[in-house]
Amino acid sequence: MKRKLEISELIFKIISYTLLTVFALSCLYPFVYAVSASISGRAAVEYGSVVLFPKDVQFEAFARMFGDNMFWNAYSNTLFLTLYGTLWSMLTAILGAYALSKRRLLFRKFFNFFLVFTMWFSAGIVPQYLNYLATKDVFNAMGIMDDKWLVVIAMGMAAMNIILLRNAFEGVPSEIEEAAIVDGASEFQVLSQVYIPMSKSTIATVALFFAISRWNGYFWARQMISNANEHPLQVFIRLRLEQYTDPETMAGWNEAFATDSVIYALIVCSIVPILIIYPFIQKYFAKGVNVGGVKE
Repeated sequence: MKRKLEISELIFKIISYTLLTVFALSCLYPFVYAVSASISGRAAVEYGSVVLFPKDVQFEAFARMFGDNMFWNAYSNTLFLTLYGTLWSMLTAILGAYALSKRRLLFRKFFNFFLVFTMWFSAGIVPQYLNYLATKDVFNAMGIMDDKWLVVIAMGMAAMNIILLRNAFEGVPSEIEEAAIVDGASEFQVLSQVYIPMSKSTIATVALFFAISRWNGYFWARQMISNANEHPLQVFIRLRLEQYTDPETMAGWNEAFATDSVIYALIVCSIVPILIIYPFIQKYFAKGVNVGGVKE
């Protein structure tokens, strides 16, 4: 038999659900508006008639975007940065977190403090920029001329994600590790066959964090990648935004769709892959953050 809610509990639930509904709709609305604006007619977009649903529906903005070879080139560059960047970041994060989770590690407290210290105090953009330039010179000396590898390798660390993984590894019972060592498992086998399988939720969550960060990466990609053919999608969107908002460049625009519709179409296409991937790892998300975020 269900317990009858008291008046105070009922009021609290009504307020909570109302606020959550408003918050969810406020998060959803920008995406819905972007979709509507991308397929609405020129007059409706330019005069601000589009509020929620599209008007004078057309798909020429998407056709214009899909017909742009630079769009597909930028999309492939983003996939490259996201795939290899996530793999490299996960490799360094897992190895670093595994080492820092071991109490037998020499100077363990110092390394952990130094890791957290980088979250409190940053060297600043200028030192980072000079460091990346020096790294770029090293890569060029090694014959690596593709600047995308600089973004992949030189920007592969995130202290917060390492801490999440370290806390998850510390939650693995030491008895299981000792049993594996007794059975003759090496250090690598302990990591790959004990720690990683028992921390799948946190690893999936951290991988999502890294993937979203790489997919949305703009600033350093804009600064460090000089070749336009190597620009990722976010830089490409920014360059197209600058082009389509320049009055002199777009003075002769006579298309049936607004220039803003092309920008919104680009934004929609840049969001879709994350929307497709997220539901598959959503079940790991809350558990991964809770396990990795709480130190026992």
